[in-house]
Parts: sequence; structure tokens; C-alpha cells
Amino acid sequence: MMAMALLATFAQQPAAATDTTRGRPCVIQIDSIGHNYQEATVRPGEKNYFAGGGVLARCQGTGSVLSADSVALFAGVGRFDMVGQRNPVHIRDTAITLDATTAAYFLRQERLEAHKNVVAVNRKTGSVLRGPNLTYYRAVKGVRDTLEMYASGRPTIEYHSADSGGGEPYVIVADRVRFKGNDRMWGGGRVTIDRSDFAARGDSMQLDQAAGFAVLVGKPRVEGKSARPYTLTGTRIELGLQGRGRDIRLVKALGDGVATGADWRLTADTIHLHVDRKKLQQAFAWGPKDSVRARALSTLNTIQADSLALDLPDEVLDEARAFGHAYSTSKTESPKRDSTATPEVSWFAGDSLTARWKQVPDSAGTPRSKLYRLIARGSARSFTYLASEHDSTGPSLNYSRGKVIDCVLKGDKVNRCTVTGGANGVQLDPRPPAPPDTTKADTTKKKPRP
Repeated sequence: MMAMALLATFAQQPAAATDTTRGRPCVIQIDSIGHNYQEATVRPGEKNYFAGGGVLARCQGTGSVLSADSVALFAGVGRFDMVGQRNPVHIRDTAITLDATTAAYFLRQERLEAHKNVVAVNRKTGSVLRGPNLTYYRAVKGVRDTLEMYASGRPTIEYHSADSGGGEPYVIVADRVRFKGNDRMWGGGRVTIDRSDFAARGDSMQLDQAAGFAVLVGKPRVEGKSARPYTLTGTRIELGLQGRGRDIRLVKALGDGVATGADWRLTADTIHLHVDRKKLQQAFAWGPKDSVRARALSTLNTIQADSLALDLPDEVLDEARAFGHAYSTSKTESPKRDSTATPEVSWFAGDSLTARWKQVPDSAGTPRSKLYRLIARGSARSFTYLASEHDSTGPSLNYSRGKVIDCVLKGDKVNRCTVTGGANGVQLDPRPPAPPDTTKADTTKKKPRP
């Protein structure tokens, strides 16, 4: 009789059809009560109900179940409170499972509010939220077509995609978060996103798994975690997600982009980084004509142009291509021991430039990218220091023009250059040492004896 009375009172809305997969209003049905049942009349025709000692309930005609140490129904406002004292409140809905210390279900709005030690699991994706509170809006036909959730107090989310197959999740932390459906999320306030191969920071973020898109704003920063890590900053950073598990394949900085690698640095208005197998493979940089030009910098070399393309197979700098008013400098440290000596700087210019690197171990045996070839095309020009191994007088100075200038470097120095297509230029060789002065008497010779 007690269960029947509660069922009759809790049924605030008429039962829907037996289709439970698309959501239906929750009509509370009490399955069992441990003890301590009580009724309180508020006004004629309106009562509040209280039960304790362990209560099991369900949403009538569905697979949604609820359990708590004690419950209370406030019929006038359509509110069902659940409290966990010895055991947490446990709710298993068609979309999520949830544990918390307390929870309140508002029947008319199909809204659940949970507080303290909240653990919510998305049953479709496996994503897990842990935090101090959660507000859950059920997807119910005629009320809302998509579930929504809100949480504050800096919750932690282990975020899976629907097709991740149990792979590694992204761990997302923010001051406040919002979810819509199984694949859309927003976060605000000190947002962090972490995985074994990736880390990101920003003031706010948006994530859409179905569209394969995410964005970070508010001093955003992205880091690739590997043996040769990279970083990217900008005004706005967008992420492209593809494949099973929604791995990051594209990282874009829009506005004031700065990308850095183990032995290179790239600056431009817009930078795109392409990632495959969780490693950086290519970088592209460009910007509007009136903005700062794209610029690539390695230890001793710089390249500037309207646009740049860097090949970085498995995060190793291999080749750079520059287009539009391309200009490159190569610095050669002075062989003199005097630290104040001015380094020798060769430069190359053309409509386009191609620079190629190879891996050379440094003094510690660590592979480093070393520039070994530069090719300028279209109105090509160069100014180089050409050193001779057999001449100790110093390098020659060479200025050349042509359609194509192809220079090979040895060590940090220009070794030889080939100029083709209307080649012309100037070569300045070092002045040879002055011959010995034979006009002066040799005072070191002994005078002959008479």
C-alpha cells in the first residue's frame, strides 16, 4: 500500500509510450523502502512524503534506476530529493550513471542537481566527470531533444569520443564546463587539456567531436610531448580532430603565431602544424600583406618570406620552402678567439628559396639539424663569404645575380655556389700579404773578418 501511494503521488506526468531510447518523462516508482516512512499534509490535497533506511526507485517503464539512503518528495513543487549517508546516491539513467552525496530531481523540468563527490559517466562514450556539483538536463521528448550538463568548481573530465574504442582520453580541467549531447563541450576559466602526447592551455575552449573541431582562446598554448617537443602560441588556436579516438591532426594559430621546435622557431600571423602518428610532420606559415612576414629561425640561419613551408618528418627539420620576396641569412662564427669579433653573415634573396638540412651529431652525440644547401630562384641574389682551405688570408667576398643560385655549405660556411641564367656579379679576393722589404740592410749578418 505504501509503494502504491507513493507511485500515485509521484506520477506528476502521464506515462508515455514504451520507447525509452529517445527519453520519456520520469514517473517515480518506489520499489522498496527500508523503514521510516512519513507523510506530511501541506494543504488540502497536497502532501510531502519522506522515506529512509535505504530506498530503491525507478522511472516507471524505463531502465532508469535510483537508490539513496533516504528520499523526500515535495509534491507541490515536483521535487524529489535523495540523500546518501552511508552510501552515495546512485542514479543510472538511459544516458549517464551518477554517484553523489546528495541529489535533487525536479520532475517538471526533467532536471537533476547533484552535489558533493559527484562522479558522472556517459554510458555511450565512457567519458567521466568528477567534481563538486553537476546539473543534468535529461533528453525528454516534448521537453528537450538533447541532454545537457553543467558543472562548476573546477571539475575534471576524462573525455572520450564515441568511437574511441576505450583508447586514451583527453583529461580536461576547467573552472566551469557545459556539455550538449555526447560530442559537444565548452569550458571556461583556466582550461587545461592533457594526454600523453599533447597538452593545451587557455582561458576558454570549445570542443565538437562530431565536427572534429576544437578552439582555445585567451592566451592559448599547445605543446607536443615527445622526444623532440614543439610548442605553439597565438591569439586563437584551433585543433583538427580525425580518425578513431579523434587524434589531433591539425593545430592552427590565428594571429601572432609562434611555433618552436627542438632546433627551429617559426613566427607568422597564421601558422598551421600538421601532425600524424602523434608527431609533428609539417608546418606552414603566412599572413596578410600588411602584417609581419613569416619568419623561420634556426641556430645560425633565418628565412623571411610572404609564406613558408617546413618539412619536419617525425619532428626533424628537413627542408624549408619560402615564397614571395624570400630572404635568408646564414651566420658563420668568426674563427678568431676574440668574442667581440663580428660574425660573417651571408645572405640570399629571390622570388622563392629552398633550404635543406641534414642531421649531424653535436659534441655530445645528439643529432642536430645542420643547413647544407640553399637555392634561390627568380631574380636571385646572394652575398657570400667564400673560404678557401688552402688560403690563410681570409675569405673572398662574392656578390652574384642570376635566375638560379645554388649554394652548398660545408660546416657553417658557404663552400661553393653555382649561378645560372644571366649570371653576373663581383668577386673581391683578400689582399695578399706584402712581400718582404729587401731594401733594408740585413743587420743580423756578421761582418767578414779582414
